[in-house]
Amino acid sequence: MDDPTRVEWREWGPDAFDEAAETDVPVLLSLTATWCDHCHEMDRETYAEPRIAANVNDSFVPIRVDVDRYPRVRDRYNMGGFPSTVFLAPDGTVLTGAGYLGPDGMRQVLDSVRTMWDTKGSGAGRVPRPLREDSPPAGELTTDVESAMLGQLTETYDDVAGGWGQSPKFPLPDALEFALKRDREMALRSFDAVGANLLDEYDGGFYRFATDRDWSGLQYEKLLDSNGALVRAFANAYLHTGKDEYREPAERTVEYLTTTLWNDGADAFANSQAPGDDAAHALDATDRAAADEPPVDDGVFAGPNALAIEGLLTYYAYTDDERARRYAERTLATLRNDLLTDGVAAHALEGGIETDEHGTPTPLLTTQARTLAALTTAASTLEGDVLEDATAVADATIDRLHDEASFLDGPATGVGLVDRPLRPLDANVAFADALLELSVLTDEERYRDVARETLEAFAGASDRFGVQIARYATATARLLEGPLVIRIATGPGTDLHRAALRLADHEKVVVPNAADLESETARVERGETVSEPAKTPAELSKRVQSILE
Repeated sequence: MDDPTRVEWREWGPDAFDEAAETDVPVLLSLTATWCDHCHEMDRETYAEPRIAANVNDSFVPIRVDVDRYPRVRDRYNMGGFPSTVFLAPDGTVLTGAGYLGPDGMRQVLDSVRTMWDTKGSGAGRVPRPLREDSPPAGELTTDVESAMLGQLTETYDDVAGGWGQSPKFPLPDALEFALKRDREMALRSFDAVGANLLDEYDGGFYRFATDRDWSGLQYEKLLDSNGALVRAFANAYLHTGKDEYREPAERTVEYLTTTLWNDGADAFANSQAPGDDAAHALDATDRAAADEPPVDDGVFAGPNALAIEGLLTYYAYTDDERARRYAERTLATLRNDLLTDGVAAHALEGGIETDEHGTPTPLLTTQARTLAALTTAASTLEGDVLEDATAVADATIDRLHDEASFLDGPATGVGLVDRPLRPLDANVAFADALLELSVLTDEERYRDVARETLEAFAGASDRFGVQIARYATATARLLEGPLVIRIATGPGTDLHRAALRLADHEKVVVPNAADLESETARVERGETVSEPAKTPAELSKRVQSILE
């Protein structure tokens, strides 16, 4: 993005921290995003002010980091939103931090930090608590995990406005999907609230969140990762209900992704669209068509693209939508051919890529988990040959990021606090859930064992998990009960395969081209229960119902 500031920003890396150490001054770390309006506002109002910029340039080493391009920096220094304004000692420890600062606030903080530095120096630096607590509390996995999460959802459910919590209101696709099987009325009322309030009725796609309980105060930026996850969630709501009111938001979002966010040169999806002028979103269709389009960040990132693949293929599985299939296949080809090397998915197609001493991309747990989920979804819906890549991703992640009983977000190397181990719960859960699917698709029990171990590593705190971590309960239930598995002797695209995909349990795993089955038949499994073969979609439906009853 264009830089209207007068600050002499350095890039994140050892040179900037070496400079701070040599000159004995603190670092000012500015975390921003291209889609963040308040970030641009702070650039215009604060960093562009000549005296502030001169103060920063003379007394600090200023570093600017795009949070989408450097997620490990974001996860260690985020002050609760963006922009984050963080002051560091040259060793990367935190002196103090804030969010948005206007000119007056920034002057006060600059003076305070300079006084702190002159008085205490690096001794004032601290390591944030998540980086001090290395080992998560382990425990036993029981059915109490699922019931506790349902209790959390029920307790925090907003029965007036829909959704969970008071404010701000986020769409929470994992919570929506968890509730679909366990409290459909609560789930559908929340789907209704998300669709009615966050869906852009004109251009399609979902806004990021609303600031207020009644879903007002819309934040108009649109991010690829949340939109990909919401396509999947609304497609699953359509699977359970058969109602177009849940299919249509998914369809509109597929249209948005494949037009506005499609990066034709990269054959993949762009990362985000900025909010633009708030007033433009309130215009009627004619006036809005004449308004300038908000800018799009064309950066291509493996993790968000993998979420988009998963969402599009889920929608295709239930609708036969050719647009969704075609764009999912093109993006999948880019992911496999241009981003994946020896089981490691590069974070970005270009720029913001961490590499080791050999120039190989650094594995990042969130990216690996999302890539694995996209590949297992493709194996169920499109083609079996992706399983070789899926096992390579799983094996590389286990080999390089598994530590004790869980996974680090990346190798504990780098400058600043990036060299401190971090075990993100959400990424560990996403990877464990993807491993469960891979175990079914490959008949490899070792992946299920690692998934169990990973979920157990956090189980001691599971009664305190909020609704944002609903997927932990989903994965635990799938592990303990065994997911519903439908094995098909035929390949993808046959009537029997299409029928299997559309049977109403979105947590099931469909295995095409399964071995040990009679030709043109299917079999249903759950745990130790195995059905008789089915030869027609109608017979298959009966077999599923008999196992679920």
